Order: sequence, then C-alpha cells, then structure tokens
Amino acid sequence: MMPRFYLPGDSLARAVGADEVAVAFAAQAGQRELPLDFQRTSSRGLYWLEPLLEVDTPQGRIGFGPLTAADVPSLLDALQSEPSAHPLALGLVEELPYLKSQQRLLFARAGVTRPLSLDDYLAHKGFEGLKRAIDIGGEQTATEVFDSGLRGRGGAAFPAGIKWRTVRATPAAQKYIVCNADEGDSGTFADRMLMEGDPFLLIEGMAIAGITVGASYGYIYVRSEYPQAVATLNEALNIARTHGYLGANVGGSGHAFDMEVRVGAGAYICGEETALLDSLEGKRGIVRAKPPIPALQGLFGLPTLVHNVITLASVPLILAKGAQFYRDYGMGRSLGTMPFQLAGNIKHGGLVERAFGLTLRELVEDYGGGTASGRPLKAAQVGGPLGTWVPPSQFDTPLDYEAFTAIGAMLGHGGVVVADDTLDMAQMARFAMQFCAEESCGKCTPCRIGSTRGVEVIDRLLSAPDQSARDEQALVLKDLCDTMQYGSLCALGGMAPFPVASALKYFPADFGLQPSEADQ
Repeated sequence: MMPRFYLPGDSLARAVGADEVAVAFAAQAGQRELPLDFQRTSSRGLYWLEPLLEVDTPQGRIGFGPLTAADVPSLLDALQSEPSAHPLALGLVEELPYLKSQQRLLFARAGVTRPLSLDDYLAHKGFEGLKRAIDIGGEQTATEVFDSGLRGRGGAAFPAGIKWRTVRATPAAQKYIVCNADEGDSGTFADRMLMEGDPFLLIEGMAIAGITVGASYGYIYVRSEYPQAVATLNEALNIARTHGYLGANVGGSGHAFDMEVRVGAGAYICGEETALLDSLEGKRGIVRAKPPIPALQGLFGLPTLVHNVITLASVPLILAKGAQFYRDYGMGRSLGTMPFQLAGNIKHGGLVERAFGLTLRELVEDYGGGTASGRPLKAAQVGGPLGTWVPPSQFDTPLDYEAFTAIGAMLGHGGVVVADDTLDMAQMARFAMQFCAEESCGKCTPCRIGSTRGVEVIDRLLSAPDQSARDEQALVLKDLCDTMQYGSLCALGGMAPFPVASALKYFPADFGLQPSEADQ
C-alpha cells in the first residue's frame, strides 16, 4: 500500500514546478495502477528545496527535493525498496537542521496542514484563541494582548495592546479592523505564505480583534500581485461564515463580525496605513497627516484598528497560550518570535521563525548558508528596499528592534536581502532614490522633490571628473538625505536616505570616495 504524499500548493512552490510534479504523480499512479493518497499542503518555507515532497512513514514524514516531474518514476521505485537511497532523499523533514532549530509559533502549521481544510485547522488547535477570548471578555482580551508585549510586525513596532485599548475605549456607532496585507518590501513573503497557507489563522486573529474592540466589520487589503492569496482568503472566508466563525454571532459570542478582501492596485505607498485607508475609501492613496491617528479617526473617519498580517495572526496564540507564554520568547522589549525572510544572493533562501535575539550572522550564515554564488558577503539589506545596508562587520548585532535602531537600521517586516562582493552599492543607492521618486504619493516636498534631486545628485557624483567634485556632490547628497529623513511626512521619504547613507558610509569606494570623506 502506498503511503500518503504531501506537496505544497504555495505559489512559489508552484512557480518552480510543484503542479507539474503533482500531474506526474497522478500519471504514474494510473500507469502502475497504484492508489494515490496525495494532499496539497502549505509550504514549510524551505524554499531552496521546493518542490519539496513529503511522504508519511512510521518514523515521521521524510522529504525529497527539490523535485522535478522527471524524478517521479525513480522516486516511486525507491519507495518500493530503499527510499533513503534516492539522490533527492532528505531524511526526516522535522530533523533538518534548518527547520529543527527554529521556534515556530506562528508558522507551526506551515507545511503540515491543507490551507482550506477547517478540519486540519481545528485538529491543530485552531480557534482555541477565539474561544478563550469569548470566555474572558473584551477587557481581559485587550489586557492579554497588552501584557504579551506584542508589537506591530509591519515595521513601526508600535505596541499592539495600546492600539487595542485606544480603539476599544473610543465610543463610536461603527468601528473597523483593517489588515494591511500590502506586502511590498523586497525579500518579504511571510504575509503571502500565511495567507496562502494558513488563512484561518488570520481570520481568527481579526475576529478576536473585532469582538474585543467593538468592531463589526473588517477589511484585508491585499496587494494585487498576490492573486492566489486573494482566492484562498475568499474561499476561507466563506468556509468560516458557513461554520459560524464569522457573521451575526461569532463563535456563539453574541458579537457580530464579518470581513472582506480588497485588492490594491499596485502602489507601494499604500503599505503606509493612512494611504491604505484612503485607498479603501476609493480615493487615491495619499498619506494623511497625523494626528488624528487611525485608532481615533481612521476608515471613513471612524475608529479603526490597523495591523499587518503577522501582527493579527499572532493574536490567537497569545490568547490560547496566555501572555506569559508569548513573553518568554525574545529579548528586551522585542518579545515573541519573528518570521525572518532570507532572499537575494543566498544559498538557502526561505523563512526562519525565531525569537528575537539571534544575530544577523546566525541568520545569514548558519541558516542561509552564505551567498548562493559562493563569493564573499558584501552586505545585507534589512527591512525592505529602503532599509539600511548592513556590512559584515555589524552582522553580530542581535535581531532586536532597539539593537538595530542603535546601529541606524531597522528590522521592518523582517526581510533580509543578501548581496555578495560584486554588487555596486552606488547603483543601489541610486535605485533607492529612483524607487522613492516613482512610488511617492507626492504630498510632501522632501519626498516628492528630494528623491528626484537625489537621483540627479548621485548621477553627478558618479560622473564627477575629479576627487574634489565628487567630495562636493557627496556633501550635497548627505544634506539632502538629512532633509528627507527629518522632513518627510511618512516613512517612504523618511527612510529612502537609509540605503543611501549606509552605502556612502560603509562602501565609499563604490562612489569613488575615500573612507574619511564618506564618513565626515
């Protein structure tokens, strides 16, 4: 009798051939007249091994990957004799060092369950957080979130509990929950993985938030580049409604809460919460001045709780296990776990969920295995396209909000893009300014004009005829960066100087500058 097979239906796994592998299995099963028990699951996030096939054994799931359709016949042959002898055999998946040393709380179901199987979700402790939230009431639920130390995982790292208490305490006939799933940072995919692979977790988190703060409706604002996530979420919402987890009486609580998916039109600026709210209202996405904050006057001018996917998806665990359980992970004020995402020129790209406190070196070298090219590391950009370029000399910095702030960087959404020594940092600095110019909403002058002038200044610096002219343009560029950082209305203009200033500081030779001149 053939064992059960598991193959991810994650969009990245599909992009590298998972669907073709599934078709090949079906064809081979037909030819060999074998009964085929085949499930499409979420992905574990070991992306360099995708398509990763897992097979049930008495010892646990064993893995094979990266698999192609052409490998299926030999794999089926090996399963009839000695599976471990197959060249793509990986052994027990749970014992793979990359996975075994992780602390998967948020992604505990990743690669294990079928995304749209409510039975799978319930079998792995799904909706236990919602049940407890209903049992203890809104005030105690808000206190649990506050006491857990959960901070916004979208980049700003603002304490989630303060937002919850503010929205809860603000009187209004209508309140909203808004999930910011406009995951636009380079090298990030944790939101997509979770929406495609564990959609009920996000639904549960939003339902808990809704009945806690008194909101009866929610929106998940998903970037247009994630069509599979949109389709999965919509189907999951229908299933949740059918089974009473959304609607007029959520989980038998007596509270009404429902939600819908809205798709963005591709504007990076709509990842900023107030521009996102304008977009939801049917307007052009433009950053709002604060105050008033969205917790008081957000969507349609009403109290609105805005969080990103990872923040809201962390809530069910906090309620199910208790605030202290969550606080036991992490360091300092950075509590809980963070799904770090490794991308770029990296040997083992994928998702690593660990408590705050491991170092960037451990992440890039131990988990990531260094560069895919095999060349020396030059830097890692942490926190998206407007994140600081961190040189290897600072790789021993703990992955902690305050520790990164101390070195002039930020963790952002946890994306880490790795580069080897062939990358031209002057061109990356130019790209940051050009990106900001193209994606700016145009509301404030430092961002709208400063980014355009930034591209021009970098071009003049790189084409300067002599050292004196380069020095002059470098000073102009630094002054421009200061103006943008401290004068912009939101983080788009305020952070565009980060990759520019860090490239100037740590890699002056790429600009034709001397180290002392770049660090004045």
